[in-house]
Amino acid sequence: MKKTFIYIFSLLLSLPYLYSCSDEQMPELLPIEDEGNSTVVEDDIDVSLLEPGFNLNPKDQSGNLPDADQPLDIYFNANGLKVETDDGEEDSPLLGYDKDCYLHAGVISEGTWMYVPAGWDEDTEKCKMKLVKENVWKITLGPSIRDWFGSGSTPVEQLGLIIRTSDGEKGEPADHFEDVIDNKYVGFIPAEPEIEDMPAGLQHGINIIDNSTVALVLYEEDNTGNRVYDYAYVMGDFNNWKRANDETSQMYYDKDAGCWWIILNGLDSNKEYAFQYYLGIRSEVEGKKDTELRLADPYTEKILDAGSDPYIPEYTYPSSQMVYPSKGAGIVSTFKINKDEYQWAYDDYRIKNKNSLVIYELLLRDFSETKDLNGAIQKLDYLSELGVTAIELLPVQEFEGNSSWGYNPCFYFAMDKAYGTKNMYKKFIDECHKRNMAVIFDVVYNHATGAHPFARLYWNSDDNKTAANNPWFNVDAPHGQSVFHDFNHTSELVKTFIKRNLEFLMDEYHVDGFRFDLTKGFTQDSQGDDNKYNGQRIGILADYYNTIKAKRKDAIMICEHWCEASEENELANRGMMCWNRVNDSYYQAGMGMQSGSGFEGMFWKGSYDVTKGGWVSYIESHDEERAAFKAKEWGTDIIRNDIQVRMNSMAALAAFTFTVPGPKMIWQGGELGFDTALLNYSGVGDEEDGKTDEKPIDWTYFNNPARKSLHKAYTRILNLRKDNPELFDERAIIKENIDEGSWTGGRRLEIETYNGKKMVVIGFFADTAESQYQQVPEGWPLYYDVISGRTENQNIGGQEVSVTGGHSFKIYTNFVPQASN
Repeated sequence: MKKTFIYIFSLLLSLPYLYSCSDEQMPELLPIEDEGNSTVVEDDIDVSLLEPGFNLNPKDQSGNLPDADQPLDIYFNANGLKVETDDGEEDSPLLGYDKDCYLHAGVISEGTWMYVPAGWDEDTEKCKMKLVKENVWKITLGPSIRDWFGSGSTPVEQLGLIIRTSDGEKGEPADHFEDVIDNKYVGFIPAEPEIEDMPAGLQHGINIIDNSTVALVLYEEDNTGNRVYDYAYVMGDFNNWKRANDETSQMYYDKDAGCWWIILNGLDSNKEYAFQYYLGIRSEVEGKKDTELRLADPYTEKILDAGSDPYIPEYTYPSSQMVYPSKGAGIVSTFKINKDEYQWAYDDYRIKNKNSLVIYELLLRDFSETKDLNGAIQKLDYLSELGVTAIELLPVQEFEGNSSWGYNPCFYFAMDKAYGTKNMYKKFIDECHKRNMAVIFDVVYNHATGAHPFARLYWNSDDNKTAANNPWFNVDAPHGQSVFHDFNHTSELVKTFIKRNLEFLMDEYHVDGFRFDLTKGFTQDSQGDDNKYNGQRIGILADYYNTIKAKRKDAIMICEHWCEASEENELANRGMMCWNRVNDSYYQAGMGMQSGSGFEGMFWKGSYDVTKGGWVSYIESHDEERAAFKAKEWGTDIIRNDIQVRMNSMAALAAFTFTVPGPKMIWQGGELGFDTALLNYSGVGDEEDGKTDEKPIDWTYFNNPARKSLHKAYTRILNLRKDNPELFDERAIIKENIDEGSWTGGRRLEIETYNGKKMVVIGFFADTAESQYQQVPEGWPLYYDVISGRTENQNIGGQEVSVTGGHSFKIYTNFVPQASN
């Protein structure tokens, strides 16, 4: 009966808006089928009237723009639609798709999408586009465009439109925009800007002049030296978020500096102000809306993000300190004249010897139960007792979203609020220094996301990438390290920005050094081979390193480089360090497999000797699979089936890692044999799927006897290293027998220092029932077993250490370490 009524009612009125998507479930008009997501709804549209892509009111042949106070029929036609991809021109992904789609839409006002009725992942009935013909979808916005969006008195002059499937597949890659006529409300009319030199001494970004005055400066000149935007305003708490053609909002333009600027007076020095820039390009077509942009300041030290902030726990960051302004749109920047002070208690900490560091790579999100700085601080004693001397935080500068590894940065001067307040970062660093642990920031200067203001200022919306005139970014990376949007490191703008950021982080947060992500990409000339020696890249990195050293002599710089050893050696000779992964060979030994198991990579790489201290070597990092997982899944039978044997094998790996001179690194949880897989081995989807998903450390591992024995081995070895640095400096004499061929008879490492201290490491990795033997050195006054903490009888000198079943090790010294129990 209901369907009959709807059918008759529709024939009488023929009003398509009665069947538009709304918040209420409505019966379908003239259904061909009753059930299923692939239902086709009949519509009398003549497909020949439709252009490929979006079509607005196609039955109206007047050519008039849509009226904000009338309903709007929107059709999307995938027939004949071609889209540009990395592989060339292809059909629309929706061609042949036989299910309903969804409209992601907003009113484009104040330079951003507003009144968007549903999030990207929300499949609401209101936004459903019905399949009305093969490859054709329709939605009606009604009873009027204004009512459908609920935009109130905001002028509706342009719409942003995206069609997507329920799993997020776009019908076309670029966002689509359509102009609308609004006869009811008139938008702000910008005046011509005044051209005037800005006061001397100002720098890009936020300039505190005095207790009531701030100058804002926004660089805006493309790579040809031309101004792109015709006008610029600032909107914020200081002017009630209102644009005006006066000194409270309108920005001047300095031609010589290529900057928009404004002086804000009468400010409260203790108040935090939220603000945004508003820029526009005047339309050259009469009746067509200007291109406008709302933008946060790239130098802000705190952002407000309505899409992410509400999901940050109160105990991590108080909601009262991140109230989003009601008139803001998108990411909002802030400033405060009198910044919240932090009293540093351990400001005199300095790195004594960078070449002996034991670095703990730490992802705050997965490290503690609270996933933040508060939780990490509670575990600093644990790390100090373990023997860690430096903590390397995965990126903490503002990244998109709240749950991430952090390699998707968007604001470099702001710390991500998902981990805590600004002073919590400082407290964490202070507490590390209290325990004689350095703090290293992992920084991402190879690339930034499209949310970064420098990317948004010069953006190609058709190709959804940075525009060709962008003075900061390349359109496409000129090398193989392409992630998000690639910085042009030959640009003086980029160099100045990065050096200023490095100095800021050292001044403001007192960090002790940096690990640079993807430094292989710091070049405009890869010479056809990213690995090849590159003088341009060396010069760029050396410039950044010199900036760091000028600020603090003991500060360090580590590069994730992966280039030929001659280039890495040159970086080392200049004082930098490079990551050195030796995971594959250590995986093999840890799984009980001889092939490819030599440990030489911990000492040298390729055909070059790298300056001592030039490599930070490690078994695993955030980018490599867990050694314990590999052993658990693919080790020999006894390793897979016996957790104690497996942990013994992991401990033996540690013995041949941390007793080797030079800086070393642990990826969090390695000391407990953490064995949650990094990659996807299900056979469904890509192996990288879920790689960056949350994988919290299981701290109950510490209660497992086998894992606790591994932790004990780490603790004994690392504290031996920390308390006896002379064993690991460049003057130490090293003898090793650690290659692949050293298998059945075991492996051996001997170190002798200039002051007579000696150490021998003996390890067995073969999976055999037969006993394996290695001889203990003769002539020592005593033989101290580092792991057991016992002093052996002097008579063991010259005797053979035997192990039945393999997967074990011994470390002896000719002295009793002072800090040992």
